[in-house]
Amino acid sequence: MADKTIDELCAALLARREKASLGGGEKAIAKQHDKGKMTARERIDAVLDPGSFVEIDEFVEHRCTNFGLDKTTFLGDGVVTGYGTIDGRIVYVFSQDFTVMGGSLGEMHAQKICKVLDLALTNGAPCIGINDSGGARIQEAVDALSGYGKIFFRNVKASGVIPQFSIIAGPCAGGAVYSPALTDFIFMVDKIGIMHITGPQVIKSVTGEDVTSEQIGGARAHNSTSGCAHFFAATEAECYAQVRRVMSFLPSNNMEEPPFKETGDDPARMDPELRNIVPTNPNRGYDVRDVIKKVVDNGDFCEVQELYALNIVTGFARVGGRVIGIIANQAKFMAGCLDIDASDKASRHIRICDAFNIPIVTFEDVPGYLPGLKQEMGGIIRHGAKLLYAYSEATAPKITIVMRKAYGGSYLGMCSKDLGADVVLAWPQAQIAVMGAEGAANIIFRKEIEAAEDKVAKRAEKIEEYKESFANPYRAAQRGFVDRVILPEETRPALYQALLMTESKSELRPKRKHGILPN
Repeated sequence: MADKTIDELCAALLARREKASLGGGEKAIAKQHDKGKMTARERIDAVLDPGSFVEIDEFVEHRCTNFGLDKTTFLGDGVVTGYGTIDGRIVYVFSQDFTVMGGSLGEMHAQKICKVLDLALTNGAPCIGINDSGGARIQEAVDALSGYGKIFFRNVKASGVIPQFSIIAGPCAGGAVYSPALTDFIFMVDKIGIMHITGPQVIKSVTGEDVTSEQIGGARAHNSTSGCAHFFAATEAECYAQVRRVMSFLPSNNMEEPPFKETGDDPARMDPELRNIVPTNPNRGYDVRDVIKKVVDNGDFCEVQELYALNIVTGFARVGGRVIGIIANQAKFMAGCLDIDASDKASRHIRICDAFNIPIVTFEDVPGYLPGLKQEMGGIIRHGAKLLYAYSEATAPKITIVMRKAYGGSYLGMCSKDLGADVVLAWPQAQIAVMGAEGAANIIFRKEIEAAEDKVAKRAEKIEEYKESFANPYRAAQRGFVDRVILPEETRPALYQALLMTESKSELRPKRKHGILPN
């Protein structure tokens, strides 16, 4: 038989490529679209720069022969893998293809994902995983389970070294959920993204509870209630825009600095409106986002976990083009008290910022830890300790701005000098004390108040006396716990100066394998 010509060989290659691009076939693709979902390749094209994707392992096939699976093979084995760019920066990506055996994970499917994770780690580039899968491929039994284990191992190995993003754009159940949980950020698409350990049928049979997949695993549930997800998107297009936006604040790996971006906003700009946002009355609320947006470049604030633990705000922004990570007490909800969820949310964000060399800026207005039986029995001690641990462990620049209340242990918990803050700034209305003036006066001046003829007037007098003596930033400034007392409108230039001052910060810690996080 005559050798094939180069044109025939190239035509065969193109035909094979075309077959691989169709995944499970045109009917399966149409069904995917009917569900309001993009295909695996469409998703990659949506998140990466146009035309930048380079596919690898497109001709991989499974090698399982159990239960007649040898008669059902697809090029690519249900996951599209490769690399491309976002804003010109290299990123690696895998996207599970639900049109191929429901996107189920088998040995070779997992091997493709592991290869991408290995390449990302070796080359110091972020990795994005798009999840849309029916779970482990039952026919491949322990080989499928082994595949999940290998992926988990690599997620942990890459943690804190390269940014890892997980997009939930379809079902993600059982053991599959632990890979996203091990990554840095989880993005979920409303109505199509589902993430849970056990489904409604199992729950019904075990506990008798009637629930839907959306109730236990939907995007809103995980963004607002469980805290398992970090970003909520109404559509897939919105989700991929969110991924690109978050990526713009992160370095490609832990050896690089966050990307500088010229924003055109003068770092010396002052905003007198800051005087009117935070009331001097400690019992009145306000939205701390209004403060943040006045301080950061062009009011551009990328909030993380916006729908969860509303009493604390976390996110990314820039000041003078330099990336910062933000932790802020939200007086609008629960007076900005620290509770279990807020402590978990803030401590994790601090650790992400520290891992990727992002300065941590804390806007503090905290009255204390939330009291109550539910909080105590839920473990506020150990959860609150995570916040102390995260701030104390962080070696990235730490700048704290005390806007108003800073009471008791929560004052320490929001990155005081004693927890390693490099710069502490305070506004004139800042109250740094063991507790609020009313409670303190009741204790300190109890005998005098009880002995007075007009107890109400005496109590009011003593409250004012305590405020004059302690409920201000100057006692802390006298002791060096506050570096500067500034006018509210000076916050942006003072923050920028602090960022410049700490830019070359280098801090050595005792050598250890790793610390022991509070459980």
